[in-house]
Amino acid sequence: MRSLTRWEPTSDLNTLATRMDRLFDELMGRGMRRSLEEGSSLRGSWVPAIDVREKNDAIEIAADLPGLKPEDVEVTVDNGVLSIRGERRLEETKEGENWHRVERAYGVFERTFSLPSSVDATKIEARFKNGEMRLVLPKREESKPRSVKVKVETE
Repeated sequence: MRSLTRWEPTSDLNTLATRMDRLFDELMGRGMRRSLEEGSSLRGSWVPAIDVREKNDAIEIAADLPGLKPEDVEVTVDNGVLSIRGERRLEETKEGENWHRVERAYGVFERTFSLPSSVDATKIEARFKNGEMRLVLPKREESKPRSVKVKVETE
């Protein structure tokens, strides 16, 4: 004998929406908010915004890293892969203080990029200013565009 189950579309949709919110929160590094609300540890992850621009002589990467200092960030190149990693820590709560809202993302982050063969990895430079890190990845001389003048002969 089959049992009948009452279908409650509103309740089911709300449950689905809650689960989707949790999934996107975790993917976008906003799991910290839930951790605070549930009283669990203050660990999470986040993904800093990155812009990549190519110029004739270099590729530039700009990373938004508000609240971080240069010593909080590590940039490495290994086997043709550039990695930017670090951690943004939430201030410790002191006696008599309570967090009421935490919307900024905290925790460990890592971004990786495959470097094209045109980049000279030995000459990469990094600058850190006002919460933004700029990387300049110079191109190898042989890969830079060149202009060649072509003579045209007329008959």
